Amino acid sequence: MIDKLAIIGVGLIGSSLSLALKQAGAVGQVTGYGRNRNNLEKGLELGVIDSYESSIAASVRDADVVVIAVPLGAMQPVLAELKPAVKSTAVITDVGSAKGSVVTAAETELGELYSRFVPGHPIAGTEKSGVEAGFASLYQDRRVILTPGQRTDPDAVAAIEAMWLECGATIEYLSVEHHDKVLAATSHLPHMLAYALVHYLSGLNDHDEIFRYAAGGFRDFTRIASSDPAMWRDVCIANGDALVGLIQQYQQELDRVAAAISAGDADELLKLFGKAKSERDSLIGNC
Repeated sequence: MIDKLAIIGVGLIGSSLSLALKQAGAVGQVTGYGRNRNNLEKGLELGVIDSYESSIAASVRDADVVVIAVPLGAMQPVLAELKPAVKSTAVITDVGSAKGSVVTAAETELGELYSRFVPGHPIAGTEKSGVEAGFASLYQDRRVILTPGQRTDPDAVAAIEAMWLECGATIEYLSVEHHDKVLAATSHLPHMLAYALVHYLSGLNDHDEIFRYAAGGFRDFTRIASSDPAMWRDVCIANGDALVGLIQQYQQELDRVAAAISAGDADELLKLFGKAKSERDSLIGNC
């Protein structure tokens, strides 16, 4: 049971966490902080948060657990502001999708409280944002990756693991480096492909007609291009090395497809498409 939870950034991820914990009876008071007062007022109205504060310092005072759910580019100033106000027994965690930059910021800003910081990343979300997008079942049967280091207090790790388990999630542990490499391939690269495709097509002379006749496959593939641009800008900067390498390798794969099409090489295309289908069906399922 978390007596007081402070959520810094009451959007989809933070609001869903609060709703899930409230539904499970695993939290007492939830205090929110964010730059958009209208969003916080809506959070009160919806019962997502019980109160909100006008400063990060005020929101984390007396909190037992602090969840930082802001874009990666805002992580360091948030950590700097909360450090003087948070109590020494509090557990601090985040939900960022790249961990290397977050861990560096935490080491820089938290000082002796760094041992109470547990880097985390729920593998869940939608293209929607804001407190109204939250729902209690978002984390049900979804993975949450924790990336604690050698200096992380085991009691702090246990507290964050217990929090996510109350939400119905399953917990996995990775190193920071492995996490960022894997997520660059499975999450960050697909978002770049969707953004790039929509941006490219929108620049064509007949883009209105293209989008008018877009079928379900196009909508499914590009759905994630409706995600928060500021958040994904920060992801690119934070995990740029891994992501650029993957983009370059993917360009080589597209060149291979283009060469096969230009050559009329039906066997090569069938081989490539067949392998891709087989791999996806076996690893993810035919869904």
